[in-house]
Amino acid sequence: MELNIPADVPGEKSKKLFKLKNEFIPQGISTTHPIFVKKASGPFLEDVDGNIYIDFCSGISTINVGHCHPKIVNAIKKQSEKFTHTCFMVVPYEQYVELAIKLSEITPNGVDMTVFFNSGAEAVENAIKIARYYTKKSSIITFSNAFHGRTLLTMALTSKVEPYKLGFGPFISEIYRVPYAYCYRCQFNLEYPDCGLACVEYLRKSLGIEIPLDVAALIVEPVQGEGGVL
Repeated sequence: MELNIPADVPGEKSKKLFKLKNEFIPQGISTTHPIFVKKASGPFLEDVDGNIYIDFCSGISTINVGHCHPKIVNAIKKQSEKFTHTCFMVVPYEQYVELAIKLSEITPNGVDMTVFFNSGAEAVENAIKIARYYTKKSSIITFSNAFHGRTLLTMALTSKVEPYKLGFGPFISEIYRVPYAYCYRCQFNLEYPDCGLACVEYLRKSLGIEIPLDVAALIVEPVQGEGGVL
């Protein structure tokens, strides 16, 4: 594929498909770009009207090696010829265990067990469940600008009211929010390193006052994406 900068976006085929989308799919399933994809390869994406773009979205940063990488395509083909789905909890399979072992080898010592989920929201939901069950505590600390998903619990953890939370409350209780450590635009109007780590001090002083001491977990994004790539 070669980059083809379109003169008219969206094209006629994309317009027709969006008309059908609006007729048969709820508005809650929103889309960012006014085009429908036909095929993709590496960093390039071709829409149904033949326009070719560089794909900077990559499935929200999940297509790490580009579209249709030959090794991945080959692995999918091989697996599809063996079996497609059994549900590991019903009939387990070797690949699940192999991947868990690989992850244990590259993660820090003490992080030796893995469970796989279908989405980020499902992973967060189960992480909170595990933390509460294991600690027998209920309070969860989250941060300003956070995004953790669109399910009921993950919306409670998410900071932005619009467009994610408006009209969906009341939310799950025992969620406590504190300022995120964002040195470029410090919420305390201080400068690092002379700030005395005010964000950490705020969290420490809040425990037992604004935040109960029965903290089951603190959930943090090392890089906040939806918050503005912080």
